[in-house]
Order: sequence, then C-alpha cells, then structure tokens
Amino acid sequence: MSVRPCIPWPDKRLRSPAAPVDQITDEIRAIWADMIDTMEAMPGVGLAAPQIGVMLRLAVVDASEERGQVIRMANPEILHASAKLRAHDEASPNLPGVWARVERPRAVTVQFLNDAGEVEQRDFVHLWATSVQHQIDHLNGRMYFDHLSKLKRDMLLRRARKAG
Repeated sequence: MSVRPCIPWPDKRLRSPAAPVDQITDEIRAIWADMIDTMEAMPGVGLAAPQIGVMLRLAVVDASEERGQVIRMANPEILHASAKLRAHDEASPNLPGVWARVERPRAVTVQFLNDAGEVEQRDFVHLWATSVQHQIDHLNGRMYFDHLSKLKRDMLLRRARKAG
C-alpha cells in the first residue's frame, strides 16, 4: 500500500473524536494497510487513523520486538484497566522532536472489531498496553501530553515549537 503523511499538531482533527466503523470492508482493510506502512516507516509501535487525517475509529498496534505481529482494531474500547501503573516515554509523529514520560495502566482488556469483522476481546500488557491506550486517546481526540500537568504540557509544546 503506501506511507501516508501524519497531520501536524495543532490540526483540529487531532482534537476531534473519530467516527465509529460500521463494518469491516475492503476500504477499511486498505486504510489499515496504509496505516501499517506508515507506522513501520516512522518507526513506531502504533498508529490511529486520525493521525493520518482519516476520522474513523481505526488503530494498528505492533509492540513486538521482531515486528510483524500487527493487531488491527476498529472501535477499540477499554473494558478493564489495571490499578498498577507503568511509566513510558511517549511521542507522536504529529508533534515531532519531543516526548514525555506518561504513566498509564500496566495492563488493559480491550474489545474491538478485528480484521475479520468479529468482536474480539484481548488482554494487553506493558508496551502493548501503553500503545493501545495511546491510540485510543487519539481516537477520542486526545494527545499523550494531555496526561501531563499544565506546566509540563506547556513546556513540551514550547520545546516542540522550537524544534519545528
């Protein structure tokens, strides 16, 4: 398929909730294929459709060390999150040149439509869990830096403006 450009912050689409997907079609599979190519080119461990300007609740995640373990998700939603948190440095191709340490639940149970159009529930831990939560944030119009204090968020956005 093809690598698509990531839309730059502060594009308003990055602050808009994405629309649900009714069914898995060839068009949806083609978008997923482009998303995987785009994620691999970054390289990254996940990508949400709004990051490339597609306002649908689609995400791809591959936090495997050897790669090639991509999970395609439509309409992902967190059913359960662990009380135990895990800190990880997060970044986004929509705001290049900066990152921040974000604490999120260490494990999550997520329900989504898979590439066969079936409802699937899956448990994710560690980097997989972090990436899934990061992508769901994008689908809800949130960025990773929304988890920071106002002071840290303002400092990060100032650094990003200088880097850009």
